[in-house]
Amino acid sequence: MSRTSLKHRSTYRVLPAFVLLTLTAGGLTSCGDGSAAEPAAASKPATSSASPDAARSDASKLHMITNDGHRLAFHVTQGQGRTIVLDSGGGEDSSYWKDLVPKLHAGTGATVITYDRAGLGRSDVVTGPWKAESAAGDLEAGLEQLGVTKNVTLVSHSQAGEIANYFAKDNPEMLSGAVLVDANLPQFFTDEEIPRLVAANQPQVDAAKKDPQKPENRQLLSTAEGFAAAHKAFHEITWPDAVPATVIVSERTPLDGSPVDAQRWRDAAASFAEEATNRTLVTAEGSSHDVANDRPDLVLKEIEAMVAGQR
Repeated sequence: MSRTSLKHRSTYRVLPAFVLLTLTAGGLTSCGDGSAAEPAAASKPATSSASPDAARSDASKLHMITNDGHRLAFHVTQGQGRTIVLDSGGGEDSSYWKDLVPKLHAGTGATVITYDRAGLGRSDVVTGPWKAESAAGDLEAGLEQLGVTKNVTLVSHSQAGEIANYFAKDNPEMLSGAVLVDANLPQFFTDEEIPRLVAANQPQVDAAKKDPQKPENRQLLSTAEGFAAAHKAFHEITWPDAVPATVIVSERTPLDGSPVDAQRWRDAAASFAEEATNRTLVTAEGSSHDVANDRPDLVLKEIEAMVAGQR
């Protein structure tokens, strides 16, 4: 279903923090005949748009947790009852949600948690390829160490959709629901689509290899390493039927430079939503991939509805 849109008020504040982190607004060029997309022009990879300490809520408390030898920063705004966990897209740290946290806390009374994934914000760098399974393990460990083991509403944007799928598969009893915000979903990563994404981003990957220690380049390279095999495996992940989910898909998608791939993105979201009766598809009309900033009203509404059990 679609919700009535408000006047579009934002531009591309961040590069779409999508699969390889660096697909820009026109990352895949139009391919009217359905053939492989042309490589995207090299551009600066997406990085966090704010410093780790920028605009933190006064009510938020920092907790450093340790998992598998590395430390991760969790920011907790304490509330009552349910817990909302916000997971940002690729290349973005927890400050991505800074404007939504106080509104969610005020509107729901719930505990609101954001965190910095490994290599972002205050969290330690972990070398080697980025693995959604490992990131899901970090999130699980962090929540358990914070004493959060149930009644979690997980909100995941873009690349964090991969973490959400692995987390839900392994921890369905912890989740009361999820809101997937223009998120990477298994249905999108087909044997036909994966090579298109790899080819489109190869120029950016090659450019990043010239300065691999630069933080944004490190993030890109770790995501690109083993990308095809990792996403072939991700394509096989199944979301648990017991966990309700709202799928918000942006009108313009992160792939609006390629009508073929943009439609596949929309189709993947629709397919995911159609697999169970407790899933709802919502279109963020007028929005780019940066839905939380383009349509914060919609994101807040859907999170609050999920927390209230109205989805």
